This record gives sequence, C-alpha cells and structure tokens, in this order.
Amino acid sequence: MNATGSRSGAGDEVRYVDRREIFAQHAFFRGLAEAAIDELVARSRIERCRRGKTIFRRASPGTAMMAVLRGSVKICTVSRNGKEAVLNVIGPGQVFGEIAVLDGGPRTADAVALVESDILVLDRRDFVPVVRAHPDLAQRLLEVLCGRLRKTSEQLEDAFFLDMPGRMAKALLAARTGDGAGGAALVQLTQRELGEMIGTARESVNKLLHSWQEQGIVGLRRGAIAVRRPDALKRLAEGEAEGD
Repeated sequence: MNATGSRSGAGDEVRYVDRREIFAQHAFFRGLAEAAIDELVARSRIERCRRGKTIFRRASPGTAMMAVLRGSVKICTVSRNGKEAVLNVIGPGQVFGEIAVLDGGPRTADAVALVESDILVLDRRDFVPVVRAHPDLAQRLLEVLCGRLRKTSEQLEDAFFLDMPGRMAKALLAARTGDGAGGAALVQLTQRELGEMIGTARESVNKLLHSWQEQGIVGLRRGAIAVRRPDALKRLAEGEAEGD
C-alpha cells in the first residue's frame, strides 16, 4: 500500500509521463540544479487518486510530501460532531503535506482529492536527504511554509473584517483550477465545500451564487462553478459592493 492509500498499480497508468520534465516544469522544483532534479526523479513516484479519495488523514504519520500535477486537493479538518472546515485548496503546481514531512510529526489535517488527480509523491526517508544536500530546495520549503503562515493570517483577518460575499469571492478566486467553456476558469468545489471553506451555510452560498449567476459573474454546473467575471469578484474581495 502506498502513501495515497491505493496500490502501486495506480501509478502504472501514468508511467508515460516524463518525470524529469515534470520536475523541470513544476513551480516548486523549477530552476533546481540538475543533480537535485535527477535525485528527486529517481526517488519519486506518481499516484492517481479518484475523486473523493482520502490521500491522508489528520494525525496519521507524515511519511511523504506531495505535489499536484493534475486536478485539485482540499485540505480540511473535521470536528467531533462531523462538521468539516476546508482550510485550503491545492491546485496544479502546488505542494502539500510538507509540514509533517519536515518535522516527522503527525498530519495536521486531512487531504482529499476534489477531482481525479495525479499526485507526485516523495517519501520522507528519500526527500529529507535531498533537502539537506541541496540548500536551494530547503529555501523553497521555507518559502512555502511562510506562504502558508501568511495565508492563515489572511484568513483570520478576512473572518473578522470581510462580509460573506467578500469571503466567498476571495475563496472562488483562490480555488480556480482550470478553464471551462468560453474560457471561464473553473472552481471544482461543491456549494457545501465552498460553505465549509468560508464558514457559511450551504443555503446562503446557494442564494448568493444564484444572484451572481443572474449578474453574469459566475455560472453554475454540477459539482463546479465557472468564474466568468473575475474582475467583479476581485472588487467584492476588496470589500467593494458590486455596482459601486
């Protein structure tokens, strides 16, 4: 059994991918020394996760760091009474699971595939020696961790100072993962997941989304939201009422 909870055969489906090219083009690894990329390629594997697959659970051992190649992953936590809070959405070119890998501690949240996704996996026992040998990679990790801290601070500030439309607009802009029909960027979140992300009931999310659809800001489809007017969402995220 591998780090994503599926058997090694899942990775066989994506063996056609040139792993070296993946590392060379991936935002996190781009620009690393050739020797570092060669080491990472030799130590990595690719896993395919179906939609809804739990990649890892909170408090489980932090045995691997991962990067999204295709698809998207939500980082979430569940309370004792079953209420879920979505902390982050990880899209292509982003890494996750790095905190537990660095300190060897347990996972701090769950990771779940929002759509069918290809995940690059680097086991801790293989990754840590490469980080020690290549300071550039350690610097990248520090930048990722600082980015996580900044995002957490920003989310706390938004919770205090932004109204619900502003929080939802900001969440939609941050969660865009691909292009839909007519060039509209897609957010592959359900309305329930979006509500969990901003601390709002699904019914309130549904009402606001339908209002925005009438204004041409978004388009609604099963299990996804098309962002048609990102400029309008940016104004809302900055605290401006639409039409001001």
